[in-house]
Amino acid sequence: MSETDIGAGTCNSAGAIGFALDQVVVRAIAEDLGAGDVTTDALSLGSQTGSALFVARARVTVAGLGCVEAVFRQLGEGVRVSQACKDGTTLEAGKVLCRVDGPMRILLYGERIALNLLQRLSGIATLTAHYVAQVPENSPMRICDTRKTTPGLRALERYAVRCGGGHSHRDSLGAAPMLKDNHIAACGGDLALAVARVRAYAPHTARITCEVDTLAQLACALDARVDIALLDNFSDEAVKEAVQLNSGRAVLEVSGNVTPERIGTLASLGVNIVSVGALTHSAAAADIGMDWLA
Repeated sequence: MSETDIGAGTCNSAGAIGFALDQVVVRAIAEDLGAGDVTTDALSLGSQTGSALFVARARVTVAGLGCVEAVFRQLGEGVRVSQACKDGTTLEAGKVLCRVDGPMRILLYGERIALNLLQRLSGIATLTAHYVAQVPENSPMRICDTRKTTPGLRALERYAVRCGGGHSHRDSLGAAPMLKDNHIAACGGDLALAVARVRAYAPHTARITCEVDTLAQLACALDARVDIALLDNFSDEAVKEAVQLNSGRAVLEVSGNVTPERIGTLASLGVNIVSVGALTHSAAAADIGMDWLA
């Protein structure tokens, strides 16, 4: 295992999302420990030390080991986290993710906070890995997340998607222009007008995405020279027609009602991107526990 003395360092397996992680952890600690821990404090553990293992109860793709480190770093000095694997690793049931050694009091304080974050992110990574596994070998099609994330956790949840082999969509409303049905409705239903207004406003470096609900809308979007056409809730047959109509003019993205079973078909049809809101809004928490060592 690789070891990190949390009292002495700031090792964070989430890398570039370290600042966002620290902010999340501060809020989580305040939420769970703001009024203290009446159970642990009653035990009068003092300076007694202990050890515990974070163990997979079922097959899991790991994401969020940095959360364990960040939680115990914030809670106090002297906790050592030893990682048995890296984020992005797939483990079978019974395998150890990491070990924690330090004051029993601190380990008990942080157990649920660390598990909540680790289980949430690993659940997202595990579901993403399942989708990615359905993409045929050598296919360039990408599985992407969406903005359907838990408020305040987007950076962490998208990191988890990448741990599962997926890719990230735009990070925020300001990251890239994307016309959706309500934007077009706000322009009186005139898709061409909406595209023209966005093109006039956006930087010349921006690529314009336009969501379309029908083949007729796709034809209009292509005439308006959008860069990316998002096919919303298209059937496989409609996707096939869309690919033929597009003829390579725009990047084609499919979203809506995309199950793992559809991934192979969409890849064979020539879709470039599949965006899946379920990766972040419907992933079940991974089954991970913290087992005390005698």
